[in-house]
Amino acid sequence: MKAASWAALFGLAALSCAGHVSRDYQNHDYYVLHIDARATPEQVGSRVGMVHEGPLGSLSDHHVFRSPKAEHDIVKRHLVERRKRKRHTGEADVLDSVLLSSKQEARQHLHKRVIPPPPGGFISRRADSPHVASAVKHHEYVMIQLGIKDPLYKRQWHLHNTVQLGHDVNVTGVWLEGITGKKPTVAIIDDGLDMNSLDLKDNYFAEGSYDFNDGDAIPAPELSDDRHGTRCAGEVAAVRNDVCGLGVAYESKIAGIRILSKPISDADEAEAMMYKYDKNQIYSCSWGPRDDGRTMEAPGVLIRRAMLKSIQEGRDGLGSIYVFASGNGAASDDNCNFDGYTNSIFSITVGAVDRAGQHPYYSEHCSAQLVVTYSSGSGDSIHTTDVGKNQCASGHGGTSAAAPLAAGIFALVLEVRPDLGWRDMQYLAMDTAKLVADEHAGWQQTAIGKHFSHVFGYGKIDSYDLVQKAKTWKKVKPQAWFFSPWLHVKRGIPEGDHGLIVSFDVTEDMLSKANLERLEHVTVTMNVNHTRRGDISVDLVSPANVVSNIATARKDDNKNVGYVDWTFMTVAHWGEKGVGKWTLVVRDTIENEHSGTFVDWHLKLWGEARDASKATKLPLPTEQDDDDHDEIETISAPAATSTVGSPSGVTNTPIDEPTDHPWRPTKPTWTPVDTPTTPGASASATSTAPSSWINKFPTFASSKKVWITGAASLIGVFCLGIGIYMWVARRRRLRNNTRNNYEFELLDEEDGDGLNNGEKAAGGRRTRGGELYDAFAGGSEDEEEFSEYKEDDGDDQYVVSEQSDDEDNSGNAETKLLAGGGQRS
Repeated sequence: MKAASWAALFGLAALSCAGHVSRDYQNHDYYVLHIDARATPEQVGSRVGMVHEGPLGSLSDHHVFRSPKAEHDIVKRHLVERRKRKRHTGEADVLDSVLLSSKQEARQHLHKRVIPPPPGGFISRRADSPHVASAVKHHEYVMIQLGIKDPLYKRQWHLHNTVQLGHDVNVTGVWLEGITGKKPTVAIIDDGLDMNSLDLKDNYFAEGSYDFNDGDAIPAPELSDDRHGTRCAGEVAAVRNDVCGLGVAYESKIAGIRILSKPISDADEAEAMMYKYDKNQIYSCSWGPRDDGRTMEAPGVLIRRAMLKSIQEGRDGLGSIYVFASGNGAASDDNCNFDGYTNSIFSITVGAVDRAGQHPYYSEHCSAQLVVTYSSGSGDSIHTTDVGKNQCASGHGGTSAAAPLAAGIFALVLEVRPDLGWRDMQYLAMDTAKLVADEHAGWQQTAIGKHFSHVFGYGKIDSYDLVQKAKTWKKVKPQAWFFSPWLHVKRGIPEGDHGLIVSFDVTEDMLSKANLERLEHVTVTMNVNHTRRGDISVDLVSPANVVSNIATARKDDNKNVGYVDWTFMTVAHWGEKGVGKWTLVVRDTIENEHSGTFVDWHLKLWGEARDASKATKLPLPTEQDDDDHDEIETISAPAATSTVGSPSGVTNTPIDEPTDHPWRPTKPTWTPVDTPTTPGASASATSTAPSSWINKFPTFASSKKVWITGAASLIGVFCLGIGIYMWVARRRRLRNNTRNNYEFELLDEEDGDGLNNGEKAAGGRRTRGGELYDAFAGGSEDEEEFSEYKEDDGDDQYVVSEQSDDEDNSGNAETKLLAGGGQRS
């Protein structure tokens, strides 16, 4: 049990827990409401019979309410009843101020990045190898110069490797300059932190710490397996003393934020992700959805809003730095692009390389992975602090160990340049990373002369070069972005090595209007229907012919669904201008009884603004950001093909050792085409193609409007002629047959209910509310589904979201009210 005296010991306990109220999910229901300025939280709470608990962290206008336990969503019922009354009376109501409502549920969906058993179940032990005399001499020199007496330091090969030279984070030169992480704080979001450890207590930062599992200010480990966070903290900030070893930034501050030891709600997680963002500079996250090769899960809208808030306002507007472990599911064909935390543009996603410079079997391949750093493998692990006053750990590893090691190195950077923004840190990490000489890396040269690998990102972090580069780094301009329209495809995906090809042309004028100068992140949101999700793979090819494997096949993913408004991310196109043809190659990789259809997609380019004075802030995300699918019409045409290079699209390169709101795209109505269009027609190209890469594709040539206008005019004249002819013929026939006073009978509404499979044609369009949650908004496919309600009667809108026990995987068990019409489906 946690001793009450601890609060007095640290002095700041009361201050740390200010602004957060512990929640009892067993005996109460909790709701988060986003309320506009037309009402106060107290007014809204009184209207629906709930108690206002307070604001949700630092999220403006987001409030937590408590109510007695109920089987149903009481806020949803009130809002639906309000909607019905509003149609009849038009009277104003305090409920019109509710912009979003989310009933909270505590659930265990986040998992530590523990190392899975290796293939075959055998872990090799490193044979004792001779130390290099010159490296040992330098090691002793560093210990003397810095007064290092920590007994474990000689075994901390990741800090200074005296056997495999060059295979460490190259930090001793930084220490000798006196750069040891002074002032920055790294918050370890995990299962607790043992602030009583002699290795950690001097660097423990109580004000930035909180236990969201137990609801108090002291995030101490409580469960028998609450060791993960303490071990990660030791990698960052274990002090220089005579206990265990050193942290890479051994004079940095370390905070503990405990969330992994019990089920947690989205509201609690959202608060944790932005906790004390004015005091904590870096958040280290060695967890995520299951690394089982089957899960596809992203943070819910509240968590995404919290991260964006912290990115925009943390560190006095410079932006919090989020570091995520890429994941340990490589042996299960897992990929960090199926994890909505690691594929976020706001995260620095870090994978692992072992002490011999090889790819460990667990570290996931991913186009969203920026860099790697050292962790377990080749018979050794990371040596660090453990739970207990004087306890050490010798078996820490996985990408769980890589992420905090990177976070500590970033603390060294912030010591010398505390003014750097969150994107500056990503630039520096990319620009100074060192290539890894692994024959399976698959390095490809990028448009700016860097090398990128889906195994190692841009390479391993070099602490010395990173810090030196940071000293003179010119800060980048604010962020800008370009969103393409939704592009409809609606074509079957061929099985085997052949792929379906689609492309979109980005013009200089488009990027100029978007104020976008050069790229950083690229995201693709898509919808693919498939009877076995694990069979799908998707590659993105840039105008510079750089290939991103944004989605890969997964042997264990038997989910009978494809991708539903899922967003993939890649950093492989960093620095490109972005102008030209962007191409997707979608494959059904296995010839079997399963099949699929590529429905639609849209492209988002993120990067540096051309004119900083015209830059705007990204608005808060909503659940409806990708819902508008049907305004812009496009046509499809077969693609011309030619062979360029290898099927993988990459070659191995020899490596030596050491506006206020963005324009929201809308999805077009798909128009089927039975025959190829005339050459030169505006088109988004689709085709089947062999595994060799496509060099020339017909473009989505939006500039050729004259041909379309002429064709449309001819069709209109033809249809008018047919209409006149049919009207004249009908009149003649009626005159000739006096018995026919009518040609058809009107059915009563009741009689016509079965004409559309039980759905009304008008206003009865089916939606994907449940599937959207299933794929993107924070719930695993194995969890309950998500349904949302939206109404737009004039200027008043509300959105209601909840997890319902009654919903099935189709996502259609609940009704969804669509913006602009209040339609039901």
